[in-house]
Amino acid sequence: MSATRGLEGIVATSSSVSSIIDDVLTYQGYNIDDLAENASFEEVIFLLWNGRLPKKSELDELTKDLADNMEIPDEVLQYMKAYKTTEVHPMAALRTAVSQLGLYDDEADEMTEEANKRKAVRLQAKIPAIVTGFSRIRDGKEPVAPKDSLSFAANFLYMLKGEEPDETSVTAFNKALVLHADHELNASTFTARVCVATLSDIYSGVTSAIGALKGPLHGGANERVMAMLSDIGDTDNVEDYIQKMFDNKEKIMGFGHRVYKEGDPRAKHLRDMSRRLTEITGESKWYDMSLEIEDIVTKEKGLLPNVDFYSASVYHSLGIDHDLFTPIFATSRVSGWLAHILEQYADNRLIRPRAEYTGPQKQEYIPVERR
Repeated sequence: MSATRGLEGIVATSSSVSSIIDDVLTYQGYNIDDLAENASFEEVIFLLWNGRLPKKSELDELTKDLADNMEIPDEVLQYMKAYKTTEVHPMAALRTAVSQLGLYDDEADEMTEEANKRKAVRLQAKIPAIVTGFSRIRDGKEPVAPKDSLSFAANFLYMLKGEEPDETSVTAFNKALVLHADHELNASTFTARVCVATLSDIYSGVTSAIGALKGPLHGGANERVMAMLSDIGDTDNVEDYIQKMFDNKEKIMGFGHRVYKEGDPRAKHLRDMSRRLTEITGESKWYDMSLEIEDIVTKEKGLLPNVDFYSASVYHSLGIDHDLFTPIFATSRVSGWLAHILEQYADNRLIRPRAEYTGPQKQEYIPVERR
């Protein structure tokens, strides 16, 4: 028995939720390009959970259910208000709050399919309220209640800023949510499935996934991309800055992917949205710097941008704080986590791999006085 580092190339389960075949990403068989250009995030949620696109009545019902369940328990809000908010990363706050939600859900430990689907709706709805609520609380503002008349994407931006967003911003944010919704058996999704395979509850599964997403090698990459762009400051500084990173053997975040060989199919959609939004905001330098970095890294290292690279300048152009980028990732990806959790529950087997032992052998115990 020999180990494969990072389980690279290992098929750990079967799933119908999403696939990556020949560099093409699909959700339930629908090409991500088709969905990114045409679907609402609510349609994608339904698709991931049910294996098909919703009828109009089903979409209306889900949209209403999400809006009706967005407000979070006052106890959770009060807990967030007690944080030393300037010292707490939003991902840590989100992880804690999602775990807390289970304390205020009477169905938390009810494991029927119907109860888990109801909890899935509640979790999907409440995560954006937690993210936006925490952001406002740390700025000394009160959380904003959602509006029934707004879409999921529009409600997030409304709850964050306190004013209804323009159509371009909603379109951009909806597209970002669609693109981030699921990605086969990534680290956080695998973590969620391992957790619930023990028949732990759905809140534990999502909390575990958030913990995995927090890491800079997974969801935290886009925040670090924006930190790099801010540090560079202007297109004139790009070449020297990136060359210095090469010389110091530093990892340039937002490039390369273990699964894709010819490039992340999601990146082109965010590249285009970055160009359009930075033109609107009059800050094209963020897009221009990104484009120049892409050119250099691709030529010198043969690496192509992934979904994180251009999502950084998209979120920045929407006026979103940089440390909220990863919680926004969670706001979308929870739809995929929940789809995989429901799938795991439906045909469960405890996930218990083996490890290749590399330690000493045939050791003999020596009494402490002789050591």
